[in-house]
Amino acid sequence: MFRHVVNFRWNAQSSPEHVAALKEALSGLPPILPDLRRYAYGTDAGINEGNYDFAVVAEFDNAAGYLAYRDNDEHHRIIQTFIAPYLDSRTVVQFDFND
Repeated sequence: MFRHVVNFRWNAQSSPEHVAALKEALSGLPPILPDLRRYAYGTDAGINEGNYDFAVVAEFDNAAGYLAYRDNDEHHRIIQTFIAPYLDSRTVVQFDFND
């Protein structure tokens, strides 16, 4: 399995409405990406100070599945519309793992 994890810290332009719209947009990706095995995303639970605001975790059979997700036009539209304008910083990692 191959996992992609990204954490976002939003800028001052973000709002609860923005996050709701992002979640709605992200929900449309699994049906159009057959290589996407598991997909989870959400707002930080607020338990620890200093955490990032939002996370996305995507799992694929292999790196090729991740690359199809990374390069998908709808994924790019979501980034440009719902992420980039509101982004302060992010962390990203991809790694292989055994389930």
